[in-house]
Amino acid sequence: MWIEGFIAWSLLRDGRAQTALMLVGIMVGAAVVVFISALITGLQANIIERTLGTQAHIRLLPPEEFNRVLPLQEPAPIALVLEDSRPQRLRSIDNWQALVPVLDRWPGVTAVSPTISGPALAVRGSANRSVSIIGADAERLRAILPIAEHMVEGVFRLRPGEILIGRELADDLGLQSGNRMRLDTAGERTVVMTVAGIFELGVREIDNRLMYLDLDEARSLLDLPGGVTALELTVAEVFAADRLALRLGALTGQRAESWMETNAQLLNALRSQTLSTTMIRSFVSLSVAFGIASVLAVSVVQRTREIGILRAMGLGRGRILRVFLIQGALLGLAGGGLGALLGSLLVLAFDVFGPRLFVIGFNPWLIPAAMALAGMAGLAAAAWPASRAARLDPAVAIRHV
Repeated sequence: MWIEGFIAWSLLRDGRAQTALMLVGIMVGAAVVVFISALITGLQANIIERTLGTQAHIRLLPPEEFNRVLPLQEPAPIALVLEDSRPQRLRSIDNWQALVPVLDRWPGVTAVSPTISGPALAVRGSANRSVSIIGADAERLRAILPIAEHMVEGVFRLRPGEILIGRELADDLGLQSGNRMRLDTAGERTVVMTVAGIFELGVREIDNRLMYLDLDEARSLLDLPGGVTALELTVAEVFAADRLALRLGALTGQRAESWMETNAQLLNALRSQTLSTTMIRSFVSLSVAFGIASVLAVSVVQRTREIGILRAMGLGRGRILRVFLIQGALLGLAGGGLGALLGSLLVLAFDVFGPRLFVIGFNPWLIPAAMALAGMAGLAAAAWPASRAARLDPAVAIRHV
């Protein structure tokens, strides 16, 4: 094999101009693959972090109530009945106290937070806003949502008589940390609360509408003693949340919703981005392969006499075939390695000098992956010129002008 490698290297070295141009083409292609892959991966990670950083991955809810229609006694006339959907009242999850420790130990579940939520009216002076109050345990809530890391005023604390609100809602009601306000619920219950802290998660629906308070206080306000309306979970594998939600719903008898179900449009966008990245990689690899094939095809024509002499000296067709396959692999690996380094520099430049909307980050596995992809493309591209060179008749090739 070393003889074929030496001959392949000699042929590449003799055609320095062609080799240099081919290396530049492969390098640019590999750099595009590395940069686009890192860019799309970083963008997707940023979107997922922003989306899942403000919501639970899975929510277990009480089953929806529905109308039960009694069967007609036989014989009976056919009756057409216009049936209205049953209104969904605020209900607790059955036996939730026993479910929480089971879910805490469930494989793949990283955090569980029992919550109770319902509508209310926030009033301060002449200003009022329709809000959604959420009762939760502070430590369990901290494991689900990063509210403690996004406090802009006050402290992250859920004690009886205290409440956490979003920045936009605080601005609308003219509230600051330590101020007092009134909460009125649909059950005509009223309570005066103190603002313990103000958070800003950057999501308008949360910052402008949600209020967090102590779990027992929320139960009293919503007239649901001893109950919770949802069990919120986070999982280790976010893209397996739908399968885990389906299993948990079947085993617990509760209605399970995953973030993949409630963010279906976002998931479709992420899949479209992944598909576009795959297409870019495929087309770039094809262009690199065609470039290598064209250069090696020209090289076979230019080296016809040399190939004939090598064949006449006893170099078999298999060895001639390996010479050109080695050339393709060398071009692909060298160009892929240089392109991966160039792509890494582009990623670094984007993170340092770019718009800084998000950080791409760099996966070190992209370098060997790009080299392997370019090497395989070079090997595949060299197959046809190599087979053509191996089929040359020595006598005809030597007389070639």
